[in-house]
Amino acid sequence: MKSRFSDLLSDFLFEYETPRQVLVKNKRVGVVCRLIQLGVLVYIIGWVFIYEKGYQSTDTAISSILTKMKGIGITNENGTERIWDVADYVFPAQGDSSFVVMTNYIMTEGQQQTTCPEPQANCTSDTDCKGGTFKRTGHGQLTGKCLTEVGKCEIQAWCPTENEPKIPDPALLMSSENFTLYIKNSITFPTFEVSRSNLVEDVNSTYLKSCIYEAKNNPLCPIFRLGDIVKLSGLKYADIAKEGGGIGIVIDWECDLDFHVKYCKPDYSFYALYGDTQKTDSTLGYNFRYAKYYMDDGIEKRTLIKVFGIRIDILVWGEARKFDIIPTLTAIGSGVGIFGVATVVCDLVLLYVLPKRDLYKNMKFKHTEIQQENPALKTDDGNEGGGLH
Repeated sequence: MKSRFSDLLSDFLFEYETPRQVLVKNKRVGVVCRLIQLGVLVYIIGWVFIYEKGYQSTDTAISSILTKMKGIGITNENGTERIWDVADYVFPAQGDSSFVVMTNYIMTEGQQQTTCPEPQANCTSDTDCKGGTFKRTGHGQLTGKCLTEVGKCEIQAWCPTENEPKIPDPALLMSSENFTLYIKNSITFPTFEVSRSNLVEDVNSTYLKSCIYEAKNNPLCPIFRLGDIVKLSGLKYADIAKEGGGIGIVIDWECDLDFHVKYCKPDYSFYALYGDTQKTDSTLGYNFRYAKYYMDDGIEKRTLIKVFGIRIDILVWGEARKFDIIPTLTAIGSGVGIFGVATVVCDLVLLYVLPKRDLYKNMKFKHTEIQQENPALKTDDGNEGGGLH
């Protein structure tokens, strides 16, 4: 028993087994095999390594954004001129990655809390005006009184109610087309301990004083003209300025850290998110209301402004790649395994398609029959029958 165990252990440690191979000289099968192997090789080199960069590990960026608008606008309504600066036309306060630039507005001045007619509630008597209720599109709470001289229900609200004439066309702040937007973007790839800013090596203070972003001539300038942003997103400035809309700015960082970090630079792209007045009949544009409050002879009053503007959302996407031995070996191992497809296909052709498939089966497979021992040849004491000891 001990000797048998030693033999098994010796065979396991000092012997090597290899599959039996059969060399088949057949032009068609040989060509098919090489074509499949060539296809696998092209896939591994072209797709896995060159296109997908399967030899690199990846990391996603963590980013922050600071923004600043600049520009002065002047409007003239009924002979009254107003000057608008960044404190007037940017909402919310500057610095956020999502904000609105006002391009048009409807202003209602001198409102105070009192009673006045509700434009949305017609009446002929007090029974048409149920006190304590609100109209869905109304401006205040019904008092229950009908103002028969104007045929409207009385409400308690900020009066006079909001002016709702036609939206000014062209937009009152068309000069906003020349406003500029400065974007400062910082990113970090924590896995590779690499940090970058869109103020790259070629961007300095002297350059920033005169540059305006252009996709071809100044692709790294972080200062954008508002009119250019709208144009690059595929919209017309006159349309979006009138009723408002939304634009997305995507800052794309694709960095190959196998090269010097200075080649890791941002790429800007622009997209219209909503507000295309040429493609929809639903509610158009983007607007909201805000008010400026003040005191007049001890009475609180306000100026209500319905703002139409361009909402800008800045999004950052970043991915860095760098050589890593583990994904490299994984990709190579997967590729070597795929080479086995050629053998499987050629075996199927030889075994089931070619005319001489039976001959190939006999050459490929070795058949062995195991004969059972005849118990009649043994005696009762376990020795072979007929022998004397």
